[in-house]
Amino acid sequence: MLGLLGALVLALPATATVLSVAADGSAQYHNVQAAVDAAVARALPATIVIAPGTYREVVDIPVGAPPIALRGLDAATTTIVFDNHAARISPASGQPFGTSGSATLFVRSNDFSARHLTFANDAGPVGQAVAVRISGTRAAFENVRFLGHQDTLYLQGQDTVAWFGDCHIEGTVDFIFGAGTALFENCRIHSLADGYVTAAATPQGRRFGYVFRDCTLTAAAGVEQVYLGRPWRDHAKVAVIDSTLGAHIVAAGWHDWDQSHRQTTTDYAEYRNQGAGAGRDGRVGWSRTLTAEEAAGYTPEQILGDWRAYR
Repeated sequence: MLGLLGALVLALPATATVLSVAADGSAQYHNVQAAVDAAVARALPATIVIAPGTYREVVDIPVGAPPIALRGLDAATTTIVFDNHAARISPASGQPFGTSGSATLFVRSNDFSARHLTFANDAGPVGQAVAVRISGTRAAFENVRFLGHQDTLYLQGQDTVAWFGDCHIEGTVDFIFGAGTALFENCRIHSLADGYVTAAATPQGRRFGYVFRDCTLTAAAGVEQVYLGRPWRDHAKVAVIDSTLGAHIVAAGWHDWDQSHRQTTTDYAEYRNQGAGAGRDGRVGWSRTLTAEEAAGYTPEQILGDWRAYR
């Protein structure tokens, strides 16, 4: 195992501050949070290389942390997992964690990235239980699995900008949610039960909310009634472009959360999708089909601005 870990360390840029983690104690640190704390104490950008294993812990990247990159060898064999949920009582405060406090990974800082890892919340179907909460900005995830049930991935920050490439995100209800702006490219979005994929809370005036490009939407056996999204806040924006939608996506496509006034403020858009769930004939009248000219404007440069470190 450490031979592979060492090879990954050697493959990193020579200028990187590299910290290593192995659950068996054979690296510098035996848990991920200890390595994060060391990087924060040094106040220097750091790459934290994580050996295969299951790390049952909450990891918190604090506000003001230097740029931190978490790197695994394989998302299938390297997992950070915990089981907090909204109703559980926090030992520290004596109060329920709430949705915001239930995450396995908190990304409160800017310029964070993760590759080849799994972040999971295994509390099960007990209500809100977040796997990853992002309140910083410029967060990049490549070949990462996000596993949970309700509220798996929380893009909390109003100024959060995030990129997800070749990722797997699964859950049941509102499992991609929050105020941030995010581009999902070539991701698998997997529904474990009937429910809603997104619950965007896009701030008023933002050009983009969540954009899914070249993604595949799949479902577990027996799942038949999934909406692409419902608006957590009035000005929710979601676009699904050049993606494959399974038969589990309902004909209506979108739901207004029983808040009819949101039909006039949300922007739910689709373009050139395929698959059994992609038909537009039965879609709600307050969603729309992008024109080719409009779709051409949904580029990484337009969505993510000047930030290019995710590449």
